[in-house]
Order: sequence, then structure tokens, then C-alpha cells
Amino acid sequence: MARNAAHYVCQSCGASHPKWSGRCDACGAWNSILEETQNESVPGGLGKKGARRHARVDFVGLEGNEPPFPRLKTGLEEFDRVVGSGMVTGSAILVGGDPGIGKSTLLLQVAAAVADGVRAVYISGEEAVDQVRLRASRLGLSGAKVGLATATNLRDILASLDVADGPNLVVVDSIQTMYVDALDSAPGTVTQVRACAQELIRLAKRRQMILILVGHVTKEGTIAGPRVLEHMVDTVLYFEGERGHQFRILRSVKNRFGPTDEIGVFEMTDRGLLQVPNPSALFLSERPEGVSGAVVFAGMEGTRPMLVEIQALVAPSSFGSPRRAVVGWDGGRLAMVLAVLETRCGLALGGQDVYLNVAGGLRIAEPAADLAVAAALVSAFRDAPFPQAAVVFGEIGLSGEVRAVSQRDARLKEAAKLGFREAFAPPARKPAKGAGKLPLPLREIRHLSELPAALSHKRQNAPNQAKLPS
Repeated sequence: MARNAAHYVCQSCGASHPKWSGRCDACGAWNSILEETQNESVPGGLGKKGARRHARVDFVGLEGNEPPFPRLKTGLEEFDRVVGSGMVTGSAILVGGDPGIGKSTLLLQVAAAVADGVRAVYISGEEAVDQVRLRASRLGLSGAKVGLATATNLRDILASLDVADGPNLVVVDSIQTMYVDALDSAPGTVTQVRACAQELIRLAKRRQMILILVGHVTKEGTIAGPRVLEHMVDTVLYFEGERGHQFRILRSVKNRFGPTDEIGVFEMTDRGLLQVPNPSALFLSERPEGVSGAVVFAGMEGTRPMLVEIQALVAPSSFGSPRRAVVGWDGGRLAMVLAVLETRCGLALGGQDVYLNVAGGLRIAEPAADLAVAAALVSAFRDAPFPQAAVVFGEIGLSGEVRAVSQRDARLKEAAKLGFREAFAPPARKPAKGAGKLPLPLREIRHLSELPAALSHKRQNAPNQAKLPS
């Protein structure tokens, strides 16, 4: 027996409510609860005599004889790095990003890159076939053997994919435009997104095909729809970048078959997205010389060392409340570094306007950037240029101590490869067994109070300061 069941679902978090209200009790969002009607089958006889008997679940051991999951390499090394040396057969990948950042361009290039070896299809629910063909022509991919279709009805899509000679790679752009006709809710709602993703992932696992879903993001930068969508897929990728910069960052935040926090760097051009094999050199290519407040940070993005320039500007404030502006870093962590500098080092920064920027449009999240930010602030406050051929990294504690960070040697090797000749960093936690000579001379900073003194010493010896090779 079937009946129509009406319930109220929050479109922000997916919580179900017995009746409508203006504010969701689960996530606190206002005006996000909508009524949704779903045809539900009322099972009869469950638990009663004569009910259907269910099969038992077979349990197996942790060790098996199955071969490892095969991976499909696209030839785009930056993309393959992020997904873990290639896409795993039967996996589901969710790609999110701001509107117009280049998600469709990237995935069309990925589909075209593998189309010579496997069958790849691109299903668009937002554009017509001619619009996708126009993009392919601009990218020089008109001759790629990619199957193209426009559809939004999930029943039609499943019927086209669930065939004997089905595709090996399926791109769905986007999951928010798909709908199940058995549900009365509109496309993009929590119920529709969850149901469509579940059916597509089930088909991908059964047919052993790679599924890539494009997801819209909210104004907070998270993928729109229920949070359960990110739990259902195997890999979650975010495509990031500033509209004013040509660089785009593909970041892995979840990967069941590879490392997380891995990034791939691309450059947006009129011919599509180009790979950037050495992003450190590109981010530092326009670095000026002899400017105060500019410091090079040796960071790690996943398994890749990355050198970026951190810029700071400290100016007297003309308002009662000094301004703090941050681009590419955490504003709360900047406030902590400013407080430690003022309390532990005696720098009067409380009445100053502070501006901090990570050059190139990259966003830094690791705490190892604390010491580089502090060095840029001290350099800007004293109007003393930091050594041009030096890199900085280290985590700062509230008492002013500078703590060691992981993968120190990898950071130093990347800096030495690019021509840097010195590093400011905390001492290592434990000397590694069999550790040889460091790639760079290391100036150990144990406490934040040593940083202004080191900068003053370098300023006195400025005429003898080493410069990077041109």
C-alpha cells in the first residue's frame, strides 16, 4: 500500500521536522525549511508470521587475494596527483567550486584526455549540447571521442548508462540539476540531491565505472546540499582560485584511495587550463627586491613542498578601531600572532592597521606559516627588508616559543633548488637517524623574541646580503 507522506526538510543541513518553522533547530538557518512530499511504500507483515525472510550477510577476513583496484591515469599529472596517482575504477568523485572558476573546463579536459583509451561520456544538466561544443572548440578538443548529452531526468540517465557496453568514465554536471520523477520536490533540494547521488553511485559501483559529480557551493564555500553527499562519495575535490588571478588550485579534502590535502596547480588561459609543474617558481617569479614586509614561506601542501610569498603592511590607524585585513590566511591566527608579538616582543602593534596577503591567490592553512607571518609583520613595522635569499617556517605558541614542524628537509630541499641560501626555522624535534648535512644553512629561532634581533643584525649587514640569482 502506498501513501503520500509530507515532511519538512531543511535545505541547508537536511534535518527533517514534523512541521514548518522559520528557523532550523539543527543548524540555525532561517527560512531554509521546505515541505517535501514523497511516495512511500508502507511495508506490510514485517515482523509478523509469514514475513519475507532476508538472506544472511557473509563476513570475510581482512586479508584477501583480490588484486588492487586498477587506476585510470589521465595524463594530466596535476589532476592525477590530487586523486592519488589516477582515478580508481568504480569510485565516485565529487568536485566543488565557485561559479565560473573552471570546473566544467577542467572535467571536459579530463574526459577528453582519457577518451582515446576508454569510453567517456559528459552529461550536462546546465548547458545545451551546442554550448558544450563551443567550449570544446575553444579548448581545441573538438576531435576528442567524448560522448555528449544533456539530460536531467535520472531515470533516463540510468537507463542509458546501465547497458552492456556502458562507459568507463561518466561526468555529471551538475548533481543539483538532476531529479527523480518519483519525488515531488524540486531539483537541488536535499531529498533530490541525496536520492540522485545514491542511485548514480550504486550504478557506478555495480558497473565498475568512474563517476565524477560536479557540485555547487554555497556562499560559505562548502558544497551545497546535504552533508551526507560528501560522505557518500569516495573523493571530494575543491577547485579554488581568485578571479583576479590566473592560478587555480585543485585541492583534495577527502580521498579513500590517496592522500588528503594534496593540491594540483593550474593556470587559466584562453586555451583552457594549463598545468603548472613547478608552482613555487611561478609564485615567486614577480617577487620584488629590497621591499619591507615581504617574506618567503616554505610550506607543504600534501606531499608537495610549496614556496609562496607572504606580504604584510603595517600603517598608523586613523580610526579608533585599527583595521585587520587578511587574504589567503586565517584572520583569527593573525590576531594571535599580533598579540604574541606585542606581549612577548614588546612591539606596539595594537594601534596599527595591519594588512596581510598571500601572493598568487593561494590559501594557506597550516600553522607552520606563523613564523613567516611574524617575520613579515616585524619587517613591515620596522621598515627593514627581510633577507632576500631566506625562507621562513615554524609554528608559534602563545608563550612565544617557536615549535618544530614536520617535513623540514623537504621544505629546505625545495628552497635550495630555487636558489635560496638560508632558512629561519625552529630546531628539529629529534635528529633523524643517518641525517646528513642540511640543504641550507639553518638559523634556529627558538623564541619569537629572537626574530627582531635577527632582522636588526641582517639590516646592519645589508650591503653584504646575498641576492637570488637572476
